[in-house]
Amino acid sequence: MAAFVIADTKIENAEAYEDYKKKARAIAESYGGRYRARGGELEVIDSELWSPTRLVIIEFPDLESARAFARSPEYAPVAKVRHANAKSTVVIVDGI
Repeated sequence: MAAFVIADTKIENAEAYEDYKKKARAIAESYGGRYRARGGELEVIDSELWSPTRLVIIEFPDLESARAFARSPEYAPVAKVRHANAKSTVVIVDGI
């Protein structure tokens, strides 16, 4: 069953964030991740709980693969680049 990493990101340093995007994509793909959305046009229908900024959706083959990516030793230093150059909320959700 597929699982998804969903990130809402407010980029604060676009130039430095480009390095993050390249490295994160390669690592996600090495864990079977496939980008389904990456900061495309966004239309908010309801926003009672949350108002997204820039959404990224990565599909993984299963929950274990998504968790392995997010917690991997390869991704840890790359995540620090994200934290230094953007504010974000990231979740993993099990698919159906």
